[in-house]
Amino acid sequence: MKQWTLEERYRVLKSPEEIRELHERISRSVYRQTYHVQPVTGLSSDPNGFVYHKGLWHLFFQWCPWGAVHGLKYWYHVTSKDLISWENAGVGLKPDSFYDNKGNHSGSGISDGEELYFFYTGNHRDENWVRTPYTCAAYLGKDGKPVKLGKPLFGPRDDYSEHQRDPKIIFNEEKGKYYILIGAQTLDQKGTILIYESEKLLEGWSFKGQLHVPGYEDFGGMWECPYIVNISGYDLLIFSPQYTKLPGRAESTNHNVYLIGHMDYDSLTFTPISDYRYLDFGFDFYAAQGAANVGDPDKAILISWIGLPDNHYPTEPEEWEGSMTLPRELRIVDEKLVQTPISGIESLRVEEYPADGTFPSACEIEIETDGRDFELALFTKPDGSGGFTMKYDASQKTAVFDKSGMTKRFNENVGEVLPMPLEKPLQKIRVFVDHSSVEFFVNDGEATFTSHVYPERDEFHMSVSENAEMRIWKLRPSVEDRFVV
Repeated sequence: MKQWTLEERYRVLKSPEEIRELHERISRSVYRQTYHVQPVTGLSSDPNGFVYHKGLWHLFFQWCPWGAVHGLKYWYHVTSKDLISWENAGVGLKPDSFYDNKGNHSGSGISDGEELYFFYTGNHRDENWVRTPYTCAAYLGKDGKPVKLGKPLFGPRDDYSEHQRDPKIIFNEEKGKYYILIGAQTLDQKGTILIYESEKLLEGWSFKGQLHVPGYEDFGGMWECPYIVNISGYDLLIFSPQYTKLPGRAESTNHNVYLIGHMDYDSLTFTPISDYRYLDFGFDFYAAQGAANVGDPDKAILISWIGLPDNHYPTEPEEWEGSMTLPRELRIVDEKLVQTPISGIESLRVEEYPADGTFPSACEIEIETDGRDFELALFTKPDGSGGFTMKYDASQKTAVFDKSGMTKRFNENVGEVLPMPLEKPLQKIRVFVDHSSVEFFVNDGEATFTSHVYPERDEFHMSVSENAEMRIWKLRPSVEDRFVV
């Protein structure tokens, strides 16, 4: 694995020609995705600026162009009319000012109907590498590129640690005010969320206070990527707690969780109606962001990074890594969160594939079973050995996923076996396979499981329990891999 110097990681991209040949090499990788958003080169991580505006969905993501390494971050821009087919639009935000001299870090977007605005963390470091995070803003110019404001909206607070980032902009109709949620860490290294308010988007911001979540005062060491949205009268709080181990997550210290409850913007209190739950139970799911301006009070739309901070993946020698999940529709049913693939994803089906013990590298697999013990093995050898397995124990109502049978193993120290508890007996599974990722949607959205996989050519065999009916469809490409910078 390449050892990157600080100068290499934080090199400024001056011309697309500097990485054109790198893209040409990367585009030949057998692990390039066909219906998931991915970087043209280098590393993609957190989704940013996810918003609907004038008939078009805009999505940005953290991008380091030089290789599979966390270094100087840009916002890379993709667009879609339907959340299924995506086009590359090139670099959105560049780290070219004093306030973001070492990166445009994560943030969000919002539309007022006429203009489109973005809010992000400017990662500034001085000559001694001391970090100062600024909350910055931009608007979409007539050329389709974000235009930065000359100065930040506000700087960091001294009564919290330097970890203050990931502004999520929301508008509360009842109050008639905008709020910015900032993922933060207290001076005694506890995770929290800071809240700022204003009646206008680009000025007048004042510090409102710290979010109170009863029972979660000592939950993780930093809360990244906060998000609050109202769905069907309930408030949903999503965040990514770091620097802590949680039950059922093996050795990982980075997680994505949610709470359902009620948000009081006067007292800045989010009161949960039940315990936290994992947003996704998989090995590789982090920094989920909800779209702004969805326009439906009964659902939200979410996308996430397939990857985890500090993890390493087999495409690193190819100098690229990471992708986005499929967009998901979120609903709250019987005080439970339900996550389903984006509506219309079935349009990618081009032909049904015979259930003969093999499957294509880009496909959808639908399985129905009867609630009894069940086993699915994907990516096995021709003799049925190895693979990525899901074993459901009906007595425990728990499915256990095991990736240790794959030839290309990675992040073994973080964990290769994870449980996914269910409340209902296992009845239905939808699996989306795309060259280097696999996403499970179980029981019509009761639970999900996302993972990277890197199968060898002889690992596209599978087996399934007899108490199951299965259909497989080949899926057509819907995300272009065109070199646009």
